[in-house]
Amino acid sequence: MKRICIYAIFNFFLINGLAQRPDFKQRAPTIDVFDFQEIMMNVNPKGISNPFTDVQITGEFSHGTTTTQVNGFCDSQDGSEYKLRFMPQKTGEYVYAVQFVVNGKTYSYKNKFLAVASTRKGPLEVDKENPTHFIHRGSREHFFWNGTTAYWLLGWKDDAIMMNAIDRLASYGINRIRVAINGRAHGGSRWNENTVVESEKFTFKLNPWMATAPEDLDNPGFDVTRFNVAHWQKMDHVITHARNKGIVISFIFYVDGLDHGCDPFKKENSGKEDEQRYYAYAAARYGAYENIMWDIANEYHLFRTVEWADKMGFFLKQQDAGNHMISVHGSSDFPFRKSPWVDCVLYQSWDECGGYDFMMNQHRLQAETGRLLPQVNEEYGYEGHYSVWGCGAVATKEKNFRAGAYRSQLAWEMYMSGSYQTTGETAEFGTGAGEDTGGGWINGRGNEKMIMLKYYQIMRNVFEQLPYWKMKPDVKSVNNGNLCLSIPNEEYLLYTRLHYARIVLKRGDQYSVKMINPRTGVETMLPDANTSDSSWQYSKELIEPMVFHLKKK
Repeated sequence: MKRICIYAIFNFFLINGLAQRPDFKQRAPTIDVFDFQEIMMNVNPKGISNPFTDVQITGEFSHGTTTTQVNGFCDSQDGSEYKLRFMPQKTGEYVYAVQFVVNGKTYSYKNKFLAVASTRKGPLEVDKENPTHFIHRGSREHFFWNGTTAYWLLGWKDDAIMMNAIDRLASYGINRIRVAINGRAHGGSRWNENTVVESEKFTFKLNPWMATAPEDLDNPGFDVTRFNVAHWQKMDHVITHARNKGIVISFIFYVDGLDHGCDPFKKENSGKEDEQRYYAYAAARYGAYENIMWDIANEYHLFRTVEWADKMGFFLKQQDAGNHMISVHGSSDFPFRKSPWVDCVLYQSWDECGGYDFMMNQHRLQAETGRLLPQVNEEYGYEGHYSVWGCGAVATKEKNFRAGAYRSQLAWEMYMSGSYQTTGETAEFGTGAGEDTGGGWINGRGNEKMIMLKYYQIMRNVFEQLPYWKMKPDVKSVNNGNLCLSIPNEEYLLYTRLHYARIVLKRGDQYSVKMINPRTGVETMLPDANTSDSSWQYSKELIEPMVFHLKKK
């Protein structure tokens, strides 16, 4: 009788989550700066009704006089595994304490570890000395933003395909990829891309929450209090592999949130506790990776308000212990220029409407706020993508207007304004249809026929040879219609789509002159510029776009 009573008491406490202390385990005693320490917690899940709402995990990490608060997260569907991640940003000893709270019972764990110097570059941030450009927090190396779009990268059912896509993009010098954790579409025909469809290898139905009908496009039956852990673990794999390749992942919380069952909150529940939990879970899970930045939503204005974006931006900034860059993708307008949570300004302005003049005007509007920030045209027309929208009638009628070579010309214009851009490869080779060897801007996969990014790799190579973050637009020094960046009387970069190139220089100075073909990357050293007549001019008529780099000797 006594034995049965003892068993009943033990079982009572077990069911109520009080009998078993979590098994705490630290990843390693020594961690590289800008890597992350991980504290793993295993527990008997009995008595935990919902591990995503019933368990709270907090950590307090101290380094000298600085203390950082970090939240943990559930990393198993049944509630048996939890993790807390922390990214040390300085060398030295860290002392920390973790609290695991379940069913009113608090379990504590204390330990320490050593953070050592490493070659990791650290998260991106705004260069305070040159605030229209980016720099790595750790290495202080400047970051030349050369991004592309792969919204449904997580739609691949085989991790190997995702990793191969990242490898290929890295081989072209891509250093930032836009990836959505949440999106649902019936197929590429949604954007006139008819050869990208559902298949055995790929799905448009991303399920960040548990669902009663995950394959139902419009009514998946999301339980927004329970995350689909396997889906989030796929993003871990993507971020980790991208980190090894030197690529930043721009984490998008919604892509086309107005479509189908993508948005389970709708406007009436937007910004409330359940949606905040969504953003908080992402911050807890990925905020210790060095190679991420946050995008509150893609085209937020189609399904949310300005007030909502501001609220979620502030909330995410508070949740992210790693203090990563945050912005939001909208249209050609950006009403958040003064918002302190915004770290860079993102636009969607298509074709020539988003080119040089547009970006120069955006810099002017930003300067009027008294706060300079990097300006990025995040979406200006994908390769070969002729939708019904764009910059006037030319968007659908001009032959080859959205070919890779023309997209790269527009990108050159943006860079020559001191701005940045994000491109997207053609989807014409298809997924689940057509040749089934591509996917491009939709899911990131490509083949050897897709060469557009070679043009962008040449751009990156050119700019990374220069102190581009110090160079300013200087159209007064060149022919009308040509574009120039310069450090006056020191260094000039001229981009021309005209038949001639001429630049005004200080009389008596001597400059080396390099000519670069932006489509082949071929560099040719020309005779020095001896400015006895206060200018230099290329002696031949040009028949294609060309780049000239002049540097004072």
